Amino acid sequence: MNSAMHRILIVDDDEKIRKLLKRCLETEGYLISEAENREQVNLAFESDHIDLVTLDLNLGSENGLSIATDLKDKHDVAIIIVTGKGDVIDRVVGLEMGADDYISKPFHIREVLARIRSVLRRVESKTSENSNSADLEKERLFSFLGWTANPARLELIDPTGAFCDVTTSDFKLLMIFLERAKRVLSREQIMDYVGGADWTPLDRTIDNQVARLRKKIEEDPANPLIIKTIRGIGYMFAVDVVCE
Repeated sequence: MNSAMHRILIVDDDEKIRKLLKRCLETEGYLISEAENREQVNLAFESDHIDLVTLDLNLGSENGLSIATDLKDKHDVAIIIVTGKGDVIDRVVGLEMGADDYISKPFHIREVLARIRSVLRRVESKTSENSNSADLEKERLFSFLGWTANPARLELIDPTGAFCDVTTSDFKLLMIFLERAKRVLSREQIMDYVGGADWTPLDRTIDNQVARLRKKIEEDPANPLIIKTIRGIGYMFAVDVVCE
């Protein structure tokens, strides 16, 4: 998923929370708009196409549930409602009126990122399923150093034209790199992208998976030129990628 194509509207009357979410989501490549009340929400939708809204239900004098209802009536937009830890009734009502997910305060930023990605994937999957087959996007091919990856068919072809034997998990990791070439990715970011639920800084899962992938695509896995290690941070796909 190309996060840079998605704009998220953060609706919260707490400026500190808005700034925190804005900073973290922009780091992931999302486009961000902010609002603290109904008027600013309406202005945001007039100015830009919004793909997803994180909506705090506790907006002082504003009724967050009412705003959510209006948004669902007027716009085709995904909504993640944000509630206080004990606001069970508001959470249930929010989901019943069409919200796509909820987050309880206080939250961890990794949970927010994971839920946003999950909701956007569900929305895109539903849109794809409802599309006429004649309008389906044609297969994309990713090329680098003579290699070709076809995500629609989970195929990887080496520079000689031979099919490379890769596992589904290895191909998924490769696509994470191909879609974010020349970007430094932390191990935590990669773990989020591959959908890992439980992760600790000492977990070697990503390192082991990168090592396996290097054996498939690097001429010398011990001295990698394609997937480079960024010491103390993570990895970077260091060569040019062409998508067509």
